[in-house]
Amino acid sequence: MRSRIFAVLAIAILAGGGLAYGTYNAINAKPANNAAPAPTQPVVVANADLPLGTALKNDDLKIVNFPKGQAPEGAYDKVADIIGLGVTIPMVRNEIVLPAKLATKEAGVGLPPVIPEGMRAVSVRVNEVIGVAGYVLPGNRVDILATASPTDAHQDTITKVILANVQVLTSGTRMEQDQEKGKPMQVTVVTLLVFPDQAERLALASTEGKIQLALRNPLDKTAPETPGIKTANLMGLAKAPAPPRPATKMNAPAPVTTSAPAAALVPTVEVIRGDKRSAEVIK
Repeated sequence: MRSRIFAVLAIAILAGGGLAYGTYNAINAKPANNAAPAPTQPVVVANADLPLGTALKNDDLKIVNFPKGQAPEGAYDKVADIIGLGVTIPMVRNEIVLPAKLATKEAGVGLPPVIPEGMRAVSVRVNEVIGVAGYVLPGNRVDILATASPTDAHQDTITKVILANVQVLTSGTRMEQDQEKGKPMQVTVVTLLVFPDQAERLALASTEGKIQLALRNPLDKTAPETPGIKTANLMGLAKAPAPPRPATKMNAPAPVTTSAPAAALVPTVEVIRGDKRSAEVIK
């Protein structure tokens, strides 16, 4: 019995070994695939996150190989072609660099190339409260509230939204000289993108009064006109003007229903008999 088992095992081992040896020889005998690799093309991409206004340096860029014909139209193939240009649209690491994201050589670098034609960049000093506790970041949209008194009288102080849906270009800190101590101090500055007439209003509001930024949803494009509010209105000592509401579609008035038809009017006269009163119908 044991001899049969050993014989079967020996046959199985020999058969398996022969099959493995034959497979090995067949694989080695197969000719190697000498097909040429797919053609590629060099493409310049960002080597790091590049914020708005960055002047491109050699370390900011790198070359990667794209399949031939798969790179976006206008992509650069040499780093040297764009060294020194300014970034007008923030880019992330490994993002393809395209002409639409860079300023021209004539525009220079930094913030000026980012400013659209006909607009201006105005910087205002803010603190943690004015700057919405640090949540105002480049690309955000804000409303600007101004608080001032047109007559220098406290009771005439008014707060009003003077600009709406203003884009924030940059936000950060810079060093200024303390006027009292004469020492350098760190201040927070927000740069806003406005039209020239808006720049005038913003400069006057920040000089003659106080300003406050109100962060808004970027999907909200409305710019409501508000009447502003005075101290007396705030404390309930005077009635505040009702703010205008956006126009809404007027619906047709609902039909009026009555439970019973109105009774016809008839002439009557009041008759007094002693301590009794009665109404008599005149026929």
